[in-house]
Amino acid sequence: MEIKEILSKCDHTLLKQTATWQDIKAVCEDAVKYKTASVCIPPSFVSKVREEFPKLRITTVIGFPNGYSVPAIKAYEAEVAVDEGADEIDMVSNIGLIKEGRFDLVQKEIEDVRRACEGRILKVIIETCLLTDEEKIKMCKVVTDAGADFIKTSTGFSAGGATLEDVKLLAEHVGEGVSVKAAGGIATLEDAEAFINAGADRLGTSRVVEAVKKA
Repeated sequence: MEIKEILSKCDHTLLKQTATWQDIKAVCEDAVKYKTASVCIPPSFVSKVREEFPKLRITTVIGFPNGYSVPAIKAYEAEVAVDEGADEIDMVSNIGLIKEGRFDLVQKEIEDVRRACEGRILKVIIETCLLTDEEKIKMCKVVTDAGADFIKTSTGFSAGGATLEDVKLLAEHVGEGVSVKAAGGIATLEDAEAFINAGADRLGTSRVVEAVKKA
């Protein structure tokens, strides 16, 4: 697989709590130079990035990283992010509700955020490292029925990141029109290609661009 094809599937990511504007600006410059799918940044930087990089595709996160904000807050976060220039929204599901089996409430929350996104791409993070295979499969249906565009493995802030097995499982069970985003622990070009071959259409990674620079 060509490097440019791998990069075209990467959301070049910087979500560290310590990130400064200079850090974010450098990531955006790399995203432009290497033609990544988007840059994934904290919501507090969206408006400034939109101003400084008007043509750059911006992904931001809501309910991040724990997912237990109330639904109205998540929807409002999404609304603000869209108003400030975000093109794509990565929301964290309420993991506690998933563990309780309250998939009706989980789906309603996603639907609320879907409406707030006003047609932007919505990715739903389910934190696979905390779920059983049965819960992951159920969430494939929930995400599909709620009208989201992607199911995403991980925040990168929990007990584990993406695995090839999880990506294959999600790719097998999502409905038509829903894609898979793998995130967390994708460090090399070999990793990236393996996850794409396993069924991921998008990768959340802070290190693949660095790997390309070294290569």
